[in-house]
Amino acid sequence: QVQLVESGGGLVQAGGSLRLSCAASGRTFSSSTMGWFRQAPGKERECLSAISWSGARTYYADSVKGRFTISRDNAKNTVYLQMNSLKAEDTAVYYCAADSTGWATLEYKYDYWGQGTQVTVSS
Repeated sequence: QVQLVESGGGLVQAGGSLRLSCAASGRTFSSSTMGWFRQAPGKERECLSAISWSGARTYYADSVKGRFTISRDNAKNTVYLQMNSLKAEDTAVYYCAADSTGWATLEYKYDYWGQGTQVTVSS
């Protein structure tokens, strides 16, 4: 079992930055692939980024490549998403998720989900 709690969302102006954190509890965090997803109103949830258990492998969606950076600290059971050069279209609810079975970027492969944190970018 993994419990996930996101924080760090809020309101920011276009061009600004935010860092999301996802604190995990449970024994399998350090062996889990962690992902960040988002869902905007009227749109499907999409995978933005993922990081392997060791941090050696990462994935970024084209929409955030070069602007967002995922990282993790297994000693703190926390995964981060640094978001720079934010745009109005980044406005969404952001979720972190854990896949305890292996590498994944597909939503259905993730076992555990946080409750989400709102990010609003004003233009």
